[in-house]
Amino acid sequence: MGSKKLQTGGISFFEKYLTLWVALCMAAGILISVYLPVIPDFLNQFTYAEISIPIAILIWVMIYPMMMKVDFKSITGVGKNPKGLFITWITNWLIKPFTMYAIASFFFFLVFKSFIPEELARDYLAGAVLLGAAPCTAMVFVWSYLTKGNPAYTVVQVATNNLILIFLFIPIVKLLLGVSEVVVPWDTLILSVVLFVVIPLIAGVITRIYMIHRKGEDYFNNHFVKKFSNTTTIGLLLTLVIIFSFQGRTIIEHPLHILLIAIPLTIQTFLIFFIAYLTARAVKLPFAIAAPAGMIGASNFFELAVAVAIALFGAASPAALATTVGVLVEVPVMLTLVKIANSTTHWFRRV
Repeated sequence: MGSKKLQTGGISFFEKYLTLWVALCMAAGILISVYLPVIPDFLNQFTYAEISIPIAILIWVMIYPMMMKVDFKSITGVGKNPKGLFITWITNWLIKPFTMYAIASFFFFLVFKSFIPEELARDYLAGAVLLGAAPCTAMVFVWSYLTKGNPAYTVVQVATNNLILIFLFIPIVKLLLGVSEVVVPWDTLILSVVLFVVIPLIAGVITRIYMIHRKGEDYFNNHFVKKFSNTTTIGLLLTLVIIFSFQGRTIIEHPLHILLIAIPLTIQTFLIFFIAYLTARAVKLPFAIAAPAGMIGASNFFELAVAVAIALFGAASPAALATTVGVLVEVPVMLTLVKIANSTTHWFRRV
């Protein structure tokens, strides 16, 4: 992996083929669970408050580099394009969690009723809700770049969505999971948000301020941040190996369920993209804002969803499995949406 980073149109080799690496890690985890069960048994010993310590460490490795990219100074320029901000805020927090709940419920409890037992369907629904209630990750910078989106606007959206998440993620998840008859302990959920959002966010901001003060913004953006370019992906892949080593038996018993989970998640992603993208067109936003607005609405903070699922239900839970399927479909679906956006630039005015 080293220092060499293969680039394809602005997206790293690991990010572009993330689905392939995820599939390989799934296979590796399953093989470990079958042939080396002592490894997941050993790792399972290290838990605190229902949180796997090895996985918690890897989650920090994933999230910390992302949080360094959040430039809170950009929030001062929010007023320039308020329509775009309102579209993604409304899409992310007033529409997306509830359409995910509705679509996942429809498929898990009705369409796939013959394939998925009701109790298992409830667990899958819980994982889907966690994905639907988690907004964009820093990977939206890649999707924005590939659509020639406004970088400052994208930064503001990531920053403000992380701020909103701190206040709305917990009540939305509690509301929807309560409705779906899944009991969620508030203390565990709050601890998860603090561990996997608040602390990395603060650490990232402090690091950003310190490094820019010492060596300047140019060094920070063009040298320091790039040192962590593959850290998030590596952390994600190692996390998946561990998760699927915990999940191995379940997957072997229910191989069809991976595909069944992916179907509603994919439909949800396309739906949310078009809601935000077409709304941006209706209010006559320029393409450089409309494209990232659609990508930000469609993308999931899957790292957070996986982390909270593990914290709430355990690494070996079907809910955690559902969130990791979200990782599997994220990249190919988002790359498809990038192609759709780039082929419809004539719908919008350019600035």
